[in-house]
Amino acid sequence: MGERRAMLLRKELGIATMRDLLYYFPHRYVDRTKVHRIADITEDSAQTYIQLRARVESVGIHGDGRKRRIVALVSDGSGTAELVWFAGLRGIEKRLEAGREYIIFGRPGFFNNELSIVHPEMESPAAVQKRPSAMQGVYGTTETLTGVGLGAKGIYALVCTLWELAEKHIAETLPEPLMRSEGLMPLREALRNIHFPENPEALGKAQYRLKFEELFGIQLGVVSQRVGRLARGDGFVFARVGERFNAFYNGHLPFELTEAQKRVLKEIHADAVSGRQMNRLLQGDVGSGKTLVALMSMLLAADNGYQSCIMAPTEILARQHFATFRRLLGDLPVRVELLTGSTTAKQRRTIHEGLADGSVDILVGTHALVEDAVRFERLGFVVIDEQHRFGVEQRSRLWTKNRQPPHVLVMTATPIPRTLAMTLYGDLDVSVIDVLPPGRKPVKTFHQRDSDRLRVFGFLRDQIAAGRQVYVVYPLITGSEKMDYKDLEDGFNALTQQFPPPDYHVTVVHGRLRAAVKEENMQTFKSGVAHIMVATSVIEVGVDVPNASVMVIESAERFGLSQLHQLRGRVGRGAEQSYCILMSGDKLSREARERLSAMVRTNDGFELSELDLRLRGSGDLTGTQQSGIAFDLKIANLGRDSAIVERAREAALAVLNADPALSDPLLATMRQRYSAKKEIDFSLIS
Repeated sequence: MGERRAMLLRKELGIATMRDLLYYFPHRYVDRTKVHRIADITEDSAQTYIQLRARVESVGIHGDGRKRRIVALVSDGSGTAELVWFAGLRGIEKRLEAGREYIIFGRPGFFNNELSIVHPEMESPAAVQKRPSAMQGVYGTTETLTGVGLGAKGIYALVCTLWELAEKHIAETLPEPLMRSEGLMPLREALRNIHFPENPEALGKAQYRLKFEELFGIQLGVVSQRVGRLARGDGFVFARVGERFNAFYNGHLPFELTEAQKRVLKEIHADAVSGRQMNRLLQGDVGSGKTLVALMSMLLAADNGYQSCIMAPTEILARQHFATFRRLLGDLPVRVELLTGSTTAKQRRTIHEGLADGSVDILVGTHALVEDAVRFERLGFVVIDEQHRFGVEQRSRLWTKNRQPPHVLVMTATPIPRTLAMTLYGDLDVSVIDVLPPGRKPVKTFHQRDSDRLRVFGFLRDQIAAGRQVYVVYPLITGSEKMDYKDLEDGFNALTQQFPPPDYHVTVVHGRLRAAVKEENMQTFKSGVAHIMVATSVIEVGVDVPNASVMVIESAERFGLSQLHQLRGRVGRGAEQSYCILMSGDKLSREARERLSAMVRTNDGFELSELDLRLRGSGDLTGTQQSGIAFDLKIANLGRDSAIVERAREAALAVLNADPALSDPLLATMRQRYSAKKEIDFSLIS
């Protein structure tokens, strides 16, 4: 391949080596085994493509200039068809010969009631017999590559050439016992059948082998990290359940703990007395009481002489946690401080001194916690809230502030599908709070179109008249010519016209406001002075106003299911019935209709997360680069291949239980590459 095409192939598809091309798999296959009769092709024919075996009766050139075209008439004895080419005429003219028989492949159409195929593929019967497979792979490409001869057919030709060079040099990457126990096709055979399937059954076995290897490698990496952590025995021991924990439990709980909260606290306590460092993921739907569990865990640390910190992704959420902790703790002898980007220099000095001398028990903050100036005397417990919003470097800097690693609790209100949790967070132990506190009523959700807007305004007036408050969320702050979505600026103007002062007070919160203005507007809403808060998804986490009973989400089709569910969680926090209204345009894609329908149907965050994974994929859902595990799935799909994920994890656990040191060099190499959090890059060419 020439340098220019090679550079384009790398830029457009990331293919730079022979291995890259070998692992660039077809996204679908065309069955070239069936030959149709011309007489059987009708306008109602359901075939996307057809294949004919016919003789060229005549070839002619028609038109001039841009209208110049080659037209060939072909016949197979049952009827005739017209073949037309508008481009590449010189090459077609050289290859096309009247009186010869060809295998013709293309998309059928009808012009003046006659069968016509535009730009068909033409091959001799002898060439077809030499084809590697009757099921031809169709490879993804781009317009730029197609323009230099690397369309789907051009890439297929490249793979054919590559296979002749590489086939004999492909080395097996999995041990024979594992392949035998899992019933896996050998790698060389799998790669051949993924590109040139012998038949549909062989293709299915090849896909399974390659998916299993990909997922097994990831599981081997994450599970081995967990096994290694548990074997170290270097965790702080919280032996006492002391005065502050008991005083809080007996006199300061805002409500009785749910059974789920009690179960999670027992799991955390068991970790804290085990002598092993805790690394636990706490999942819980919006409003399930995760923050209370985190606070009680930090009191357990305080009673054993250790400091704690909780890091939140936004200042709004950090301030919310700080206010909640101060309110719940009351007069208990627990010193809680807040550190954010808005903290003054004088306040910072006081906080730093308190951390250094051990008098600060709990530090709440944003990414400001990872600054070098923040030094703890004895940090024993770290909480990361909404952890997927932090980069892996930020998290690691926080829990390396000790020589000995503290216990770590990472929390998320974004329910993570089981297969994704096993893949992204397989090195963590997982706890789930799956019960809401008593007295919470499920939020009622409705989907409304723009044409229903006046009726929605009437409903909002009724809610405000009943003493309730309303959120209205927009996907954009200002309008965009490229995206036909509602924006906050226009929305604010429209709402102030519909809800004018002095009878109504509308406030606004978004990311471009100064922190002081944002906080002032937030307090106006929290205090009940403002009836409506117009906002962007900045309020997705950290806003807790029990009196707010209505969440209106404009251009709801713009949001993913997880984000819609998070926004809906801003209401339903009081005893009154709450509502979520999803506003959209009249024209929706099938996927958008499915998302909004699911939101109306269920409040189950885990059910929604599974659907979101199937619709959007793992990368969009979590941001794998942010997770710190930059694997690049070539063929597996975490949404569709959940059974293979589970099987791969079971196999990885079995391998590590039998041989923790991974004495087999193939497995050791695989673990090293995955544990290093690099892009999957097995050496296939020996």
